[in-house]
Amino acid sequence: MSGRMARRQPRRVLVLLHPGLMPPDSLEGHAPKAVVEWRAEYDVITTLRAAGHEVRVIGVLDSLDALQAEVQRWEPDIVFNLLEEFDGITSHDQHVVGLLEMLRQPYTGCNPRGLLLSRDKGLSKQVFAFHGIPTPAFAVFDDAQVKRLPQGLQFPLFVKSTTDDASLGIAQASIVHDLAALRERVAFVYERNRSAVLVEEFIEGRECYVGVLGNDRLTTLPAWELDFGSMPTQLATIATRKVKWDFDYRQRHGIGSRPATGLPPGADKAMARIAREVYRALGLSGFARMDFRVRSDGGVFVLEANANPHLAAHEDFARSAAAAGMDYPALIGRLLTLGLAYRSHWRILYG
Repeated sequence: MSGRMARRQPRRVLVLLHPGLMPPDSLEGHAPKAVVEWRAEYDVITTLRAAGHEVRVIGVLDSLDALQAEVQRWEPDIVFNLLEEFDGITSHDQHVVGLLEMLRQPYTGCNPRGLLLSRDKGLSKQVFAFHGIPTPAFAVFDDAQVKRLPQGLQFPLFVKSTTDDASLGIAQASIVHDLAALRERVAFVYERNRSAVLVEEFIEGRECYVGVLGNDRLTTLPAWELDFGSMPTQLATIATRKVKWDFDYRQRHGIGSRPATGLPPGADKAMARIAREVYRALGLSGFARMDFRVRSDGGVFVLEANANPHLAAHEDFARSAAAAGMDYPALIGRLLTLGLAYRSHWRILYG
């Protein structure tokens, strides 16, 4: 599929992003550490332009007026959605996509309903349980009070917000081994976020990811794995905020991602199957990445679904697509095609 996007029909593409992540025209003069924050935005925009598309970029922070005006004035063929929050609230990005739906504007990535279900980790876990999708045993606390260990849970437990993403708030202290530590961590997460807290059994194993592309017909990408490098052995191998986004820490310990090779027999096929089940159960569209833990005995557990995952060319989703024969320009072109083809409710009703 190399270079295939360049041969597609040129489009008017409005790229939607956070104004603080507006990339420069060139990487020249920017240190690698500084580039990390806006690399996905840079990669997408430069790739679209190199393919011959007419590209405009708009930043959205806490108002949708400019977005609505630009859509109505320019009439883009498609909006390439790189926005991950609205007014600092990650779970509100669904409302921005909802506006695009009401404007009858095609867009890339996930639909509002899929964003709602996947952004709320507690709600998505309940959907997993309903569908019999293997996931760690869990409980959701709507306040900071933990009176007793919920029935069916065993230590160690993993504590995180139901709404934060990108490993925000995840640290080594997120794993607790007794009731006192559980109470302390739940209270900390609740006070910090003022939102429900998810508590789930901690699965010792490998951290793997499976990307999915599609609307109705789904394509799963090769399993990818988070490589913890030389991280101290006394630390739990979990995707903390530091592990995911601290450039210096990652460089120092050689932390990165790679193809998930040498998995227990059947684990790769199980993850691909479960990833598709999760995608359909949450009503996702466009593209997503499923996070798994794989035990040494071959047990596979889905942790969460990430709609509209990070799209930098060097990150795991794009590298996994490349391993499947879809280079970065082809991937970006595929996302455009899926966005233009997605049958949202208004397109079903009005054609």
